Amino acid sequence: MSSFSLGQVVVDCADAERLATFWSQLLDLPVAEGANQFWAMVPAPADKSLPALMFLAVEKPTPGKNRWHLDLFAADPEATIERALRLGATRQGDFNEYDTVWTTLADPDGNVFDIAAPH
Repeated sequence: MSSFSLGQVVVDCADAERLATFWSQLLDLPVAEGANQFWAMVPAPADKSLPALMFLAVEKPTPGKNRWHLDLFAADPEATIERALRLGATRQGDFNEYDTVWTTLADPDGNVFDIAAPH
C-alpha cells in the first residue's frame, strides 16, 4: 500500500478562472468559491473519481517547465522527498506559502512535481 496520495493536479495558465470554467463545464463540476484570474479550483467530485484541479496564473509559460504538474501528499513528506531524490529526482526548491509547506522536485526528465503533507 502506498504511503501517499494524489492531492490535486495543478495547471499553470494565463487566466485561472477562465481555464477553470472551461474544465468545470467540460467535466460538469463546479468551480470553487473565490475563483479569480490568479487562482481557481475545480474540486474533486464526491465519489473521488477525479482529482481536484487547481489553476494558477503565470505571467507566461516558462520554457522547459511542464505546464501541468502533480501535487503529491505524503504522510511523511521528508522521507518521500529523500526517496524521490534517491530514485533520480532533483530538488528545485522548498516553499512555505498559502498555509502549506512543500518541496518542488523534477523527475529525471525534468517534469516538476510537488510533495507536501496532506492538508
